[in-house]
Amino acid sequence: MSRSAHMHHSPFPAPSDSKAEPAFKPLDAKIIRRLFGYTQPYKRLRNWLTLIVIVRSIQLPFIAWALGAVINGPISGGNARGTILGCAGFMLLAAFTQLTYSIRIRLGQIIGENVIHDLRLQLLQHILTMPMSFFNQIPRGRLINRMTTDVESVRTGVQEVFFVSCVQGGQTLISALLMLWIDYRLFLVVISMAPFVWWLSRRFRERMSEVSRAMSESFSGITTRLAESVNGIRVTQGFARQSVNAELFNQLNTDHSRYSLYAARTSALFLPLLELSSQLVTACLILAGGVLTLNLTHSLQVGVLIQFFFLSAVFFGSIQSLGSLYNRAMQSMAGAERVFRLLDMQPEWQDAPSAHNLPFLTGRVECRQLTFGYDPARPVLHEISFVAEAGQTIALVGHTGSGKTSIINLIAKFYLPNTGEIRIDGVSLLDIKSDCLHRSMAIIPQQNILFTGSVMENIRIGKPAASDHEITEAARQLDCLDILEALPKGLRTHIGENGAGLSLGQRQLVCFVRAMLADPRILILDEATSSVDTMTEIRIQKALSKLTRKRTCFIVAHRLSTVRHANLVLVLDRGRIIEQGTHLELLTKKGAYAELYHQFTRLGLGGNESKTDSPKPHV
Repeated sequence: MSRSAHMHHSPFPAPSDSKAEPAFKPLDAKIIRRLFGYTQPYKRLRNWLTLIVIVRSIQLPFIAWALGAVINGPISGGNARGTILGCAGFMLLAAFTQLTYSIRIRLGQIIGENVIHDLRLQLLQHILTMPMSFFNQIPRGRLINRMTTDVESVRTGVQEVFFVSCVQGGQTLISALLMLWIDYRLFLVVISMAPFVWWLSRRFRERMSEVSRAMSESFSGITTRLAESVNGIRVTQGFARQSVNAELFNQLNTDHSRYSLYAARTSALFLPLLELSSQLVTACLILAGGVLTLNLTHSLQVGVLIQFFFLSAVFFGSIQSLGSLYNRAMQSMAGAERVFRLLDMQPEWQDAPSAHNLPFLTGRVECRQLTFGYDPARPVLHEISFVAEAGQTIALVGHTGSGKTSIINLIAKFYLPNTGEIRIDGVSLLDIKSDCLHRSMAIIPQQNILFTGSVMENIRIGKPAASDHEITEAARQLDCLDILEALPKGLRTHIGENGAGLSLGQRQLVCFVRAMLADPRILILDEATSSVDTMTEIRIQKALSKLTRKRTCFIVAHRLSTVRHANLVLVLDRGRIIEQGTHLELLTKKGAYAELYHQFTRLGLGGNESKTDSPKPHV
């Protein structure tokens, strides 16, 4: 039965992304060779493991053969001394087999862990080199899935499936050859039953793999819904959504129970069939062996028949294991294909071979006729031109979607313009290496990005080699050292993901100090402090004033104080600069900027801009 046919009769729907993200993939020699190439740095261990696998695949069939030989020889002949020697030899062989098994597991784990370590590191390095457009196109959850679930499935393939399959395949072959050598007639009986046993085992594993995947996804939905309900408990209770959330959770819980019951029914059907197939093989061997043993010619001895039973048990046990491993191999193959597909993705653009480092940036930025679109067929910026002299502050104002963020993305070289040119200190942005540019640039996004660790560790991101004294001095220069030292453990206070444990104002000050420590020539700031109290906003504004001093600054402005002090204000609308000039010049023109200004003052913020309880237009 084909996989597609099986999926068609599934009692539950396939995941919505199953076409793009298949859970199974047929064995592919190219992927296997590529994956095996990761073992090359560890070829000495790999070669030893290969030898151990060969020895291991021979041992178990010979143990079965030796046990039968002892029964058929000294025991049947009443030879006590031979029986004792045979038993001792059997025990030595069994001990050697277990030692080999232990070494095989250990070497497999070491090689598998090294391969996965290298693969995961390569994957992360590759992701970090991709341009910003890549992260806008690929869901973050999918990237995390590549680094976790898919890499773990590859680990299973390397550590367990590949080498265990080699052992089981070898055991199947050796036991088959021994059975053929002992009695070809009984061997024909065994070989005729083998395809059915293998198919039945594989069919069971296919069904269980499918339902296990559905159970895993449904359980993930349960945990997600539970986390949302707990994290958003204020909203849940505030809008009296307890019953609604409970019903949504109940639906997910019911689905999970349905999948669990289906798994139980599948096991209840196939496990007895697997047991029955083994018993059927035994019955057929007893029937055929009995006929051969009891006929007048006595062509088969009872001891030989017992020996054959032992070997057939090894043979069919290996076949069932291979049936189980086949599905796991397909899962590992699908995971490896997705990982390699990501590794093979080429960035939309890279630094030109002629790009070089600039010894020093003064910060003069010139944009010439920039046109840009995240989709080239739908530009979001049209013919943008302006000049920012070194040390000037440029304020970008306009309604949401007017193109402010797109301009700073181009200046930061996160994207390249479709047409036009950006020049830094008279040098085309294309001729400057991205790393050199970013070392001379600091970006403070609207959402303050902080990482798990101490406050000091988050600040040091701006200059990894900075000493504790330099960090303290940077905070002192911004006149916010007292705020940070007032934390429970001062600058060594541990914070959680996204700055958990700090207030919004404290997070922004940490980002400011980080930028001050980096001492950039170009500063990009998406200003937003609308959710902080009045005193904190005053401190932030003072720190911002010191931070922007003697630096070229591009600020997505949300308040009049920033716009008033800017050397150049760019007013954007639908991706075009409709006005530019100083604050006073633009007011005199009585155009779009003047209208935004009057709209702002009508909201009651014209004289006291530190009020935070009123809405603010995007001025």
